[in-house]
Amino acid sequence: MNEMLGLYPQWYVPGIGTAWVMGIIGTIHVLASHTSVGAAWLFALLATKSVHENKPEIMVYLKKYGMFLLVFSYIIGSITGPGIWYSVTVASPRGISGLIHNFVWLWASEWVFFFVEVIGVYAMVYLIGKIDNKTYLKLAWSFAVASWATMILIVPILSFMMWPGNDHWFQTGSTFDAAFNLNYFAHLGVRTAFMFAVAGAVGGIIASTLKDRETRIEITRFLSKMGLAGLVLMSFMFMWYTLTLPDNARLIMDTQMMPRYGKVLLVLLTTTALYFMFTAWKPLQLRQSMAGAMTLAIALFGLWPEERSRESMRKPYVAGQYIYSNQFFSRDVPGKGVKSDMPLIKANGVLATDYFVPADLHTITPENQLRAGSLLTHVMCANCHSLEPNGALRPLPALFGYSKEPKMIKAYLDGALYHGMVPYMPKMPLPEDEREAMAVYIASLPGGSKKPASVAINQTEIEAKGVN
Repeated sequence: MNEMLGLYPQWYVPGIGTAWVMGIIGTIHVLASHTSVGAAWLFALLATKSVHENKPEIMVYLKKYGMFLLVFSYIIGSITGPGIWYSVTVASPRGISGLIHNFVWLWASEWVFFFVEVIGVYAMVYLIGKIDNKTYLKLAWSFAVASWATMILIVPILSFMMWPGNDHWFQTGSTFDAAFNLNYFAHLGVRTAFMFAVAGAVGGIIASTLKDRETRIEITRFLSKMGLAGLVLMSFMFMWYTLTLPDNARLIMDTQMMPRYGKVLLVLLTTTALYFMFTAWKPLQLRQSMAGAMTLAIALFGLWPEERSRESMRKPYVAGQYIYSNQFFSRDVPGKGVKSDMPLIKANGVLATDYFVPADLHTITPENQLRAGSLLTHVMCANCHSLEPNGALRPLPALFGYSKEPKMIKAYLDGALYHGMVPYMPKMPLPEDEREAMAVYIASLPGGSKKPASVAINQTEIEAKGVN
């Protein structure tokens, strides 16, 4: 019996592709979770201010904000959290498996702090005025520390998904080598800064409804300063973050992400800064609709492009620069006992070595060539591309100019992808007949209404940077 690939059944969502499902759920979750972490610090700081300056009216705001937070962050966050786990597990089983095998105890520790955080938010809301101030402040700061600890413990996993930082981890397989990688502290800084900025925006939704004039002014200005501090810190942290990226991520950022999203992010950063300046100058002019619109703008024009860019920049990998987005192992990892799939694919192909391929497709014939090509294209491409001509996620037909010429498509598969020459695309050393089946299937896909794109996407920029 031939050696078999350790793959799982393919999950594909027509029209949008699998990655967008994870991306949409993840963006909502990040907004909710980062707001909760920022709000935890807001709780601690404002509770301290209330006690030390003898301003019990601030506690009125905290109670209202806490009730809002329970729905906005902890209910929505708790729903989208399992949604991420489900969508990632079915779309990227090897990716999530690799992360669990590296970070299982780190993840377990994060869940302990999250449990403390959930208890803490209920305590913050329901114990206001029911316990003495000294005890309440201890709870408030415990809540803040536990909440931030969840971020401290989850960022190593997100950073490792970008890359381990150096080759040492591939030999040791150590959790500490994986967690405290080159990208970790800069990434933590960006997310910490963002949590302050978004907490300042979301906090305004409740601050604008306060009846007491002086309290409304004081809290609105506090939120404005918190938001501005977050924006300034985020700008510096982002510059540091870009210096910690691998070559493939920096290439994608320079040639694709920044041309697409750079101006949008700059406009949003400027608009958000002006918003906080205005609310600090004219706090009584803040309206709930303004704060809601600002929060929505941060989510749609800031968080969504940022999360999508980060996901795109680590291509062709999904984790650790050893698991491709299409779930194949790209290299040996002695520290984890992982063997590259590339030699097996090159020798025997995918159809004969994937457990979940139907028996009648193990060998390609003229009668089943189109079906075989469809299966291969889904396995090799569908985690990053939609297969519909006008699909939302990098439609595959458009990348080939909606070509109906299998020879032209196969030439690209034979060259750049077979040899792994495109930095943001997985190496695909498939046998001749499997490459031909893929080309025939891709050529059979219907045309679309979008302007055709070249298969040599940004090739001049790639060559200019000398990336192979």
